[in-house]
Amino acid sequence: MDVLTLSRLQFAVATLFHFLFVPLTLGLSFLVAIMETIYVRTGNEEYKRMAKFWGKIFLINFALGVVTGITLEFQFGTNWSRYSAYVGDVFGSLLAIEATVSFFLESTFIAVWVFGWRRLSPKLHCLSIWLVAGASSLSAVWILIANAWMQYPVGYTINEATGRAELTDFLAVVTQPFAVIQILHTLSAAYTLAGFFVMGVSAYHILKKSHTAFFLKSFRLALPFALIFSLGSVLMGDFAGQQVAAKQPSKLAALESHWETTTHAPFFLFFIPDEENERNRFEFGRIPSGLSLLAFHKPDAEVVGLKDFPREDRPPVLLTWLAFRVMVGIGFLLAFLTIAGTVLRNRLEQSRWYLRIMLLAIPLPYLAAEAGWIVTEVGRQPWIVYRLMRTSEAVSPIAVSQVFPSLLAFILVYSFLGLVAFALIFQAARKGPAPAGA
Repeated sequence: MDVLTLSRLQFAVATLFHFLFVPLTLGLSFLVAIMETIYVRTGNEEYKRMAKFWGKIFLINFALGVVTGITLEFQFGTNWSRYSAYVGDVFGSLLAIEATVSFFLESTFIAVWVFGWRRLSPKLHCLSIWLVAGASSLSAVWILIANAWMQYPVGYTINEATGRAELTDFLAVVTQPFAVIQILHTLSAAYTLAGFFVMGVSAYHILKKSHTAFFLKSFRLALPFALIFSLGSVLMGDFAGQQVAAKQPSKLAALESHWETTTHAPFFLFFIPDEENERNRFEFGRIPSGLSLLAFHKPDAEVVGLKDFPREDRPPVLLTWLAFRVMVGIGFLLAFLTIAGTVLRNRLEQSRWYLRIMLLAIPLPYLAAEAGWIVTEVGRQPWIVYRLMRTSEAVSPIAVSQVFPSLLAFILVYSFLGLVAFALIFQAARKGPAPAGA
């Protein structure tokens, strides 16, 4: 393998591993804030216990997310220095805001929340966790804005003297529709994941008849949270698809393995892409004009086919196509499970079959989130900044002998961290809450 392939693999490993922790941090912080708010408003000590129990899991997850996030950013200097040199004025500015404002606030108020239980008034202490939750999501917002710029660059100019991209319209960068929709879709998915995590762990304890009243409250609190954001994620996904159709036609063509440019483009319920022969096999369930309707909400809209793009400008079709179906399929399944849970809300203890499903469903939103990032990043290839800079032009001038050992080190260290993370979170979740008054 060459330097480009190894560098891409290393960044993919780091990104996908880091994103195992990000969604739970984003969503669980808000759920803990809601629990503590109920405690402050009602004086019910059970909700204080809930905030402390779920807050402990949040802290473990947050710490691991920070560690993996720092190493991820270093790669822009070590493996992707040409990218950093070319677009650093735009991309670097957004990451700098995230680090100096959002992450600083998040880290500061986490310390206040952890050590302030007996030092602050209940209202001030509750405010600190709301600030943590807000700062966590704000941190994600800046990173998503930076990524959206890579997907559809706006608000910049190329300096002829330096040959670098320079920021000219900050407002255009932060308000472009591609960024707004990507933020809403990603945050909705993250909040959904946290809701399912709380419901899944709660289902485990209810099935084991362990702290049943405590975990019924947790389940019923997380259920409407997950319902709202699972439906929101599906809706935002539709809006995101329209943005892709309008601004990244090669990605849309890869998502649907659509080869021929045509109006009234059909949608097939099942097929298998044959990238080598530029066709699809085993097509089944043809819906006339279905793809045009899904992508543009117009039955006669033209959908550009992959054959209209040179082979060197096409994303990898099979991986993009498969990841998209995993993401969408799980997204609809999660929404269905929350609707079913709402119907069964008052019969949870008796609906043991449903509790077993929710326990087994814990990995599903993680899988959907990882698939979503594969769709986003692989579907943009061969560009690191869409139609502006190719990924092959962005890699650092280093040797295979420098990248390969670091890739192996990443895999080994992250495997160890993954085992530690799973053990710590599993142990904390299985142990249950501290006794009342502790």
